[in-house]
Amino acid sequence: MERKLQSDKILFSTVVALVLFGMLMVFSASAEMAHERYGSTYYFVVRQAAAAVIGMAAMLGLMNLDYRRLRSPSIVFPALGLQLILLVVVFFAPLSHHAHRWLPLGPVRFEPSEFSKIVLVVFLAYFLHLREGRVNDLRHTLVPVGLVAAVTVALVLKEPDLGTSVALALIVAILLFAAGLELKYIIYPALVALPALYFLITRVGYRESRLFAFLHPGDDALGKGFQIIQSTIAVSTGGITGVGLMEGKQKLFFLPEPHNDFIFAVISEELGFIGGVAVLLLLAVVLWRGLRAAFNCPDGFGRLLAIGLTVLLVGQALVNISVVVGLLPTKGLPLPFISYGGSSLVMNLVAVGILLNVSQQAT
Repeated sequence: MERKLQSDKILFSTVVALVLFGMLMVFSASAEMAHERYGSTYYFVVRQAAAAVIGMAAMLGLMNLDYRRLRSPSIVFPALGLQLILLVVVFFAPLSHHAHRWLPLGPVRFEPSEFSKIVLVVFLAYFLHLREGRVNDLRHTLVPVGLVAAVTVALVLKEPDLGTSVALALIVAILLFAAGLELKYIIYPALVALPALYFLITRVGYRESRLFAFLHPGDDALGKGFQIIQSTIAVSTGGITGVGLMEGKQKLFFLPEPHNDFIFAVISEELGFIGGVAVLLLLAVVLWRGLRAAFNCPDGFGRLLAIGLTVLLVGQALVNISVVVGLLPTKGLPLPFISYGGSSLVMNLVAVGILLNVSQQAT
């Protein structure tokens, strides 16, 4: 008798709670700015709600689609080709915030790098499972993986988007390690990449200024250090219980993009230490349930898929929060499920849909 498949209700409920909480905080963080710029306090939250509906539909569809169907070459390689095409096409789109990151699709914009994150994880899970037991084969495993990863990372870096490109490189390294790659094959390339990373930071003006602002924010408090200073003020002002929902002051044209990259600062100011810890606990649940699904998965493809998607979601969250509290220089990574951004929200829910199906098949 076949085992009845059941979804992970804890993971599902946690993600739904994060999305709903995110919409509430997007409204709180953006209402004044939306009214000032667009004449409607609901401008950002309506768009976020539309993305949430699309993402939830995708999540529900994927959680009922056997993840093993993604193991087919007829799915993996066309998806890989499509994401590479999109990463090239985006350079012909108009500049936005001095970068080629978004493709205009009518009234909305799509960020191809968000799609690339999912596709790269699926490709790596497929290919590394195919090469199970031969992961340390330089010619037949590491070179093909390295070429695909290098082209993807280079195109994202060219947009320019250093934060996402580094995140993609880390995902590749983690999945290779999880597949059984010897540690020396990770450490040596990482040591070689450090001078290149140093060059990419110190030879590009705005990146160097971000690093300087991170190390010495007070030296240019009204310029390069303004973001991190305003963010830490918001976090520290909240205290234990916060100043109250909708009552935050730093979002009133002090914090740049308070509904996006710095939304955790708004959460900390309005809901205090308790609100910030609650978000961290919900993200910890996502980590727990994602890794649980991975370790209980009956096949290597599903295990690598779940590890990659879990690390993708939680890793981005940790980087975003670290930036907000001043532990890392400013990056362009949103807080998953909470930050404003349709492409990010939809792709994150796609990742959860796949995770939920892996958890259904887990023993």
